[in-house]
This record gives sequence, C-alpha cells and structure tokens, in this order.
Amino acid sequence: MFPARPSKSWRSFPNRRPTYGWLDTQVPSETVALFELKDDLSRFLREAEKHEIVITRHGKPAGVLIGFQSEDDWFDYRLENDPRFLQHIESAR
Repeated sequence: MFPARPSKSWRSFPNRRPTYGWLDTQVPSETVALFELKDDLSRFLREAEKHEIVITRHGKPAGVLIGFQSEDDWFDYRLENDPRFLQHIESAR
C-alpha cells in the first residue's frame, strides 16, 4: 500500500534517488533528515521552491518544507488551506 520509508536521507546513499509522494498525482518529494536541514536550511528552502521536502526525525516523517517561488504562490497556498474559504466554496456548491 505505502512505499517503504527510508531510515536516512537519500543523500546518505550515493546510488539512491529521491523518494516520491505516495500518490502518483503528487509533486515529487525529497526526504531529508532534520539534522541535515538545520545545517543548510537556506539551500533546502531554495530546493523547496521546486518540490516539497519531507523532514524526518529519527527516520520517521516529522514535517514538510514547502517553498514558494513568488508571493502569489504564498497567497494561493494560504487560500487553498483556509478552512473558512473551503467552507464558503462547499456551501456555494
């Protein structure tokens, strides 16, 4: 059902590629250990503009880093995740 989760970042393994989301329709995601993210946050923020980054703690997913290429992307994200807006859309349907 769900793909096996790597216990470490894919960067730790030279022959390994980034993992991808569990749905084919999702944007490819990269898995990064928290300690790696803390060491080079600005680089990962730049990478997050292209694809989401799953942050792991002790090999288990702990969060997702999502970057925005523009202020419009930030606005769209906030709108898509605002419960009041979603409720308004649902009631309009």
